[in-house]
Amino acid sequence: MKRHVRPYGDTTGDGMVQTSFTLPVPAGPRADGAARQLANKMGIDPAMVVHSHPIGDDFTFFVVYGSVRHIVDLDDVRVVEREYPLLPPAEVNTTIRRILRRKLVVVGACIGTDAHTVGIDAILNIKGFAGDKGLEYYRELKVVNLGAQVSVPELVRRARAEKADAVLVSQVVTQRDAHLLNTREMSAAFREALGERRPLLIAGGPRFDPLMAADLGVDRVFGRGTTPGEVASYLVHAIQTTKAAPAKTATPAKKKENA
Repeated sequence: MKRHVRPYGDTTGDGMVQTSFTLPVPAGPRADGAARQLANKMGIDPAMVVHSHPIGDDFTFFVVYGSVRHIVDLDDVRVVEREYPLLPPAEVNTTIRRILRRKLVVVGACIGTDAHTVGIDAILNIKGFAGDKGLEYYRELKVVNLGAQVSVPELVRRARAEKADAVLVSQVVTQRDAHLLNTREMSAAFREALGERRPLLIAGGPRFDPLMAADLGVDRVFGRGTTPGEVASYLVHAIQTTKAAPAKTATPAKKKENA
């Protein structure tokens, strides 16, 4: 694999990109000129406005196409790569039964004012996502879907009552970083209420950056396109890691030597 790459449009390495945005300017030649100016300041030069369309009286939507000189250094790319294998449902069930000798309890919810349950339902409900069945399909998982607009105190209470092993939180609404604020509030509440006995905390949504798990105080962040099988395999990986961790033992005191 090459280390340095440029965007591809018509020919390899020509640097051609396409972007879209909206400006609070009435549609017309002045608006198109404003779009080209913005694109130039973004490093797109020359920039072509290939589409513009009025949105109401005072806004215009644009699609701009042009060339950038920027080069991507793949060695500088930082992402979270899956460090565990994707397991078939039968192996997930077998491993959970072998390690826990009971069902693994998963509580899921959309917290705060977020009412978008499509994401959490795609992971939890048996119908699943993109042909991948949800966690309800797994025999050794007990799934409790609390739905939408669940307050953090209620989530903590239900997780404690269900003796949850894992809590999955979905956040779609991102205005003013609501998804980040809600997730930090949730993780802080679990640590305050349960300390080291807290369940696994997992956050997911299309605008989350998986690199932010530590900053948000959760164990894992899943982004856009995550499948139920990925989540199920992570749960197995996490409980295996927890069980394999050496228990802390007190250092025995040295016996005093006789004089």
